[in-house]
Amino acid sequence: MNIQRFASFSAENQGGNPAGVVITDKLLSEAEMQRIAAEVGYSETAFAAPEKEGYRVRYFAPESEVPFCGHATIALGAALAQTAGEGRYPLYLNHADISVEGAKEGDLYSAALQSPATKSEELPTAQLQQVLSLFGYSASDLDSTIPPARIHGGSDHIVLALNSREDLARMDYDLKAGANLMRNLGLVTIMLVHRIDDHHYDVRNAFASGGVLEDPATGAAAAAFSGYLRDLGIIENGTLSLRQGEDMGSPSNITAEITAQKGASIRVSGTVRPIL
Repeated sequence: MNIQRFASFSAENQGGNPAGVVITDKLLSEAEMQRIAAEVGYSETAFAAPEKEGYRVRYFAPESEVPFCGHATIALGAALAQTAGEGRYPLYLNHADISVEGAKEGDLYSAALQSPATKSEELPTAQLQQVLSLFGYSASDLDSTIPPARIHGGSDHIVLALNSREDLARMDYDLKAGANLMRNLGLVTIMLVHRIDDHHYDVRNAFASGGVLEDPATGAAAAAFSGYLRDLGIIENGTLSLRQGEDMGSPSNITAEITAQKGASIRVSGTVRPIL
């Protein structure tokens, strides 16, 4: 079986978020996909098989299936460009239909996905207190112009905007406690952000629900967060740049393109480097 490995949203030839990609004639069983994802050991592995004019896709973390994974979709775009040719491919997920584009660029690839629809809602006070307690933050650490929220762009996340880059850099938490909280709240990640300006953000994503302390680049959360900024009226349309992974030594750059229609799909793109 051919397991391809890519680092999505890389800063040219360094960093990015590793993902596995397995393309087969027919999707493997859930047990087999879960086993392979655990053996690969990356935060997610994408499994794809031809269906209609595109591909049926499922995503597995080492410990669980996730409904949508941005960086693994970007990796899949590179894998399809390599094996099936450059272009755009429809993807059929468990709960949404999306697409991915892939192209070769020298020794690297570029890829872009169109996310599922986005939505956001206010975070209940009790849940906010649980999240603040997990990370050791207080309400005074939060940027009041971007209220804490539950955000969605194919999967569910909670976002906390922090006042300072220093507070973002000190992110830490107990992995077991984080996994219990995220699973109880039905979350894929908890996203921490610091605003540089309205179009540029530093980001970290805690991913204990998948058995990983932190994700170097999280395309699904980037789509959800972009939709949330649109809901808030901070960005009505345009481009958002997210810088992630620096605090864990894996610099990653995510670009999100936002249209004015609330709830509409977000285009998320980046560079992809093969892992040899």
